[in-house]
Amino acid sequence: MRDEHTATLLDYYASHQASMQWRGFLTALAQEFETQLDTAHLRELMARIGVRFADAHPAGACATLDELAAFFNTTWSSLDWGFVNLVEHDEYLAIEHFCAPLAAFGKTAATWTPAFLEGAYRRWLSELGAAGLALRQVEASQHRAFEFRLSKTA
Repeated sequence: MRDEHTATLLDYYASHQASMQWRGFLTALAQEFETQLDTAHLRELMARIGVRFADAHPAGACATLDELAAFFNTTWSSLDWGFVNLVEHDEYLAIEHFCAPLAAFGKTAATWTPAFLEGAYRRWLSELGAAGLALRQVEASQHRAFEFRLSKTA
């Protein structure tokens, strides 16, 4: 029951997180983008926007995973963009991003809007010395999260 309750709370938060003044605009913007570009190009566009975002919010020095998680969480929390868990696995580092307000773009945009996060994470990780590693979005192992994996191979 606890997982169901948590899921309900996260659904509520995600649907109410984006300001009402932006929801209609962002949905219309997403619909227009979708008439002009295919999903691959939309993901490229959002990733480039994520890179610009990361450039405006440099990571600075993060020597440990705890420091990296603290940087991510401080950055996203200050903007009301959710929170991050970093999970080490033998073959990769998982970045689990919860409660990003991307739902404000509408349901059909869910295939391409997370590329914003991927672009930001890719830039930050490259800035910190992980340029030779691959970062990619995967189906989240945690319900209601966006998951990205940093590994030696894509």
